[in-house]
Amino acid sequence: MPKFLFMTGGVASSVGKGITVASIGRLLKSRGLTVAIMKLDPYINVDPGTMSPFQHGEVFVTDDGAETDLDLGHYERFTDEATSHASNVTTGQVYAAVIGKERRGGYLGGTIQVIPHITNEIKGRIRALAQQTSADVVIVEVGGTVGDIEGEPFLEAIRQLRNDAGRDDVMFLHVTLLPYIGATKELKTKPTQHSVKELLRAGIQPDVILCRSDYPVSDDIRDKIALFCNIERRAVIPLVTASTIYEVPLMIEEAGLGDYLVEKLGLASVVHEPELGDWQALVERIGEDKPTVRIALVGKYIELHDAYLSVAESLDHAGWSLGANVEIDWIDSQKLETDWDEYEPRLAAAAGIIVPGGFGSRGIEGKIKAAQYARTHNIPYLGLCLGLQVAVIEFARHVLGLEGANSSEFDPEALDKVIDLMPDQRDLTDKGGTMRLGQWVCCLTPGSKVAQAYGEQIVFERHRHRYELNNAYRRRLEEAGMRISGRSANNNLAEIVELEDHPWFVGTQFHPEFKSRPTRPHPLFKGFVAAALKGMKLTPRITIAHEGEHRDHSSHNGHHKVTAESLGETR
Repeated sequence: MPKFLFMTGGVASSVGKGITVASIGRLLKSRGLTVAIMKLDPYINVDPGTMSPFQHGEVFVTDDGAETDLDLGHYERFTDEATSHASNVTTGQVYAAVIGKERRGGYLGGTIQVIPHITNEIKGRIRALAQQTSADVVIVEVGGTVGDIEGEPFLEAIRQLRNDAGRDDVMFLHVTLLPYIGATKELKTKPTQHSVKELLRAGIQPDVILCRSDYPVSDDIRDKIALFCNIERRAVIPLVTASTIYEVPLMIEEAGLGDYLVEKLGLASVVHEPELGDWQALVERIGEDKPTVRIALVGKYIELHDAYLSVAESLDHAGWSLGANVEIDWIDSQKLETDWDEYEPRLAAAAGIIVPGGFGSRGIEGKIKAAQYARTHNIPYLGLCLGLQVAVIEFARHVLGLEGANSSEFDPEALDKVIDLMPDQRDLTDKGGTMRLGQWVCCLTPGSKVAQAYGEQIVFERHRHRYELNNAYRRRLEEAGMRISGRSANNNLAEIVELEDHPWFVGTQFHPEFKSRPTRPHPLFKGFVAAALKGMKLTPRITIAHEGEHRDHSSHNGHHKVTAESLGETR
């Protein structure tokens, strides 16, 4: 029988539940245990695939084609274990399943209620993940904050599951915020106490409380929380803001959480001492003084950096492995269309240009300009999904001389649709979960840059798109110097393009960022950053001053202006 850990959050959202869950998964795996992680999301959407990137950030795609919450990316990067459809459950999925069963007569005419039918469906999905993975420990994160009305069925389900599975096999963990009052220069525990009372109202007594804080948490604070929240003092774990998210597993291991969980779950006899040497080396490598390489990320959704979370993390992974820090210059592709003279110097100052995925026509001409600038100025370029498509459009216009070349997504009447809908996508009306999704095989061309980067001929990568390179133009593109260096197994689809006479100009129809790991960076990101570093040494780039923006690893939600146009740009 598996053990279960349930993680809830209190006081405020965005305090780092996902990072904490991923870190606990790393600690347990380092002791020889197998782990599976699940995210319960209370929103009514079936999945985040149809949500605006401005509202939800990145959609993370699994091997089996699930469009999921971005926290699953953290789970995979920290534990190096693949997630699946079963790893992300939403209210929309639960209610759709229950209503579907009711319509088919599956409840034999009974009255359908939140308890037991909705809660049973939730519990059934948790058990299904445990059965599917045969994991020693299943870690379940409940999205949102205790007290949210939409989260109550999930809290009731995990409360029941403790009785179902046995009290010795289930633990509840709770992440709360300790706010700092500047006037009195002290951390306050009262919000945590109220949060725990709200949890108790749902029938759940937390076994561990993790205290998020920007300041050190004193022993007196821990004693106070232990007293008023009715838990052991050693179960009050400080979670102080770290310089990098990858330091969190080491922090909570030092605080004793790994040993505490193993002891309370009765697993002490089946584990070995934690093996965190590679993780310690990673954190030390991150903290070393290193040269900085500037990469221009030209995107449509840069107001919320988490729309490109896996891309940013993959750049960091590659940089650290090469002894460098990556500084991202976030450039709005729309501004390249309207304010080229102002933004062109920022492209010139970059050692590399990356164009990530996206949907819709807004800002496309700016992305095309970025691809052209990288091509004509010999700046290393990496195009991801849409980034490949705009590179093909640019090449067709300015090298093949097809002035009206475009994608049918942006101009259905274009004379030369060098990017077009896949045949099996043309008659679809439902937008959710109907794209080319998940892991597909890619056959690499021997001797190509990408084959050298991978060091193998057959690779598997994750997709999320509707449009493909139009095969009617493949021969002309290749004759002009754009090499199709990656193909589908049946050779019908172009998966990777590259320029033969360029330091590094690669576009992928897939999303390699989903498979990068901090201790094992993705080969294409590593090749791209290596080319950027080499270019810096050969040709020092100009330095310009501009108002920079920095990613905050402690949170992945933000408030910003959302327009009607941006909300429609989800597919």
